[in-house]
Amino acid sequence: MEPILITGMGVVSAIGLGKAQTLEALLSNRSGVGPLKYLKTEHKEFPVGEVNMTDAEMAARLGLPKNAITTRTSLMGMLALGEALDDAKLTPDMFPKVGFISGTTVGGMDMSEQFYLDYVNGEAHKEYISVHDCGSCSEMTAAHFGKFAFATTLSTACSSAANAIIQGANMIRCGEADIVVVGGSECITKFHLNGFNSLMILDTEPCRPFDATRHGLNLGEGAAYLVLESAESAKKRGVKAQAVLSGYGNACDAFHQTASSPDGEGAYRAMKEALQLAGLQTTDIDYINAHGTGTPNNDASESQAMKRLFGENVPPVSSTKPFTGHTTSASGSIEAVFCIMALQHGFLPVNLNWSQPMEEGIIPVSQPVKKPLKHVLCNAFGFGGNDSSFLLSKAEIG
Repeated sequence: MEPILITGMGVVSAIGLGKAQTLEALLSNRSGVGPLKYLKTEHKEFPVGEVNMTDAEMAARLGLPKNAITTRTSLMGMLALGEALDDAKLTPDMFPKVGFISGTTVGGMDMSEQFYLDYVNGEAHKEYISVHDCGSCSEMTAAHFGKFAFATTLSTACSSAANAIIQGANMIRCGEADIVVVGGSECITKFHLNGFNSLMILDTEPCRPFDATRHGLNLGEGAAYLVLESAESAKKRGVKAQAVLSGYGNACDAFHQTASSPDGEGAYRAMKEALQLAGLQTTDIDYINAHGTGTPNNDASESQAMKRLFGENVPPVSSTKPFTGHTTSASGSIEAVFCIMALQHGFLPVNLNWSQPMEEGIIPVSQPVKKPLKHVLCNAFGFGGNDSSFLLSKAEIG
């Protein structure tokens, strides 16, 4: 297919605000997962990956008035989007020709649960009802910068941001747009935390993807956006690619509402489709950023899918969720940024906290490795079996 270039990116997560802090954390193996600090909940037993700022601090950093109606999801989104726009040298006069696609599932739930009793018992704080839904959070994020050609929201659980990347790429391939900013944002909420707790898949210790002792995930939050651009548009604007989106795939095995299939059928099909679209062989892949949540089910299923596709020659694999926690709907774009950094700086992100091989599982990267990379595969799998994979390739210099 025609190359789809990535000409800018921005990221906010538990390991840093912006690309510089994020890269430093990845290279120094510094996790952002720790005790709950900002979310007001009685469940203090679960470690999480929170963005290290209050809502008020983020709003001040963004120059918003103190009485602005916002959500944590949109505030993190604004921080990441601002960096991506600057990185790609996109200015407000260009926005009417630029699309915006964002993934989120929690949306404005943080404010809804905070003020729920006020809504029920009177008129107080009812202004936050209008920012509850996912679309409102995306629109607020975009509107902070100006008027885009369109703003669209995807909500497919933990594959939301990955599917935003795929939708943006398809629009460029079909000639519907030249530039689309894609990604996702998601905050931690009580609804979120309690929901995963009810499924009994939260760990009270730091998560250990692909480890024999793994016991569940740690929730995280954050946002990241990529600027996708056609090669012709980038050439006209005089901007260079930071990476190439060379392939992608989405499949739904519909095995279970919350569990992955034992043989990893959806994951297998998504990865295979990404390779086929890119015109690459399994031997071309230098690294896989796994979905790797640390749950017994996901890691076994994803291991089977990788073994089915790659046979005995599975490339180096790691999950970066021990750095950030599982950022759910935003994970696909946050981890895409990690993959691009790995391509640019020639290293394999470490699978933190791993020590014991799981039965019939893959053995992840557990020590720092410096290595030139050309093609990396990134996985993001959602509830209901909505599984997505995409391939990122090193941009040619020159």
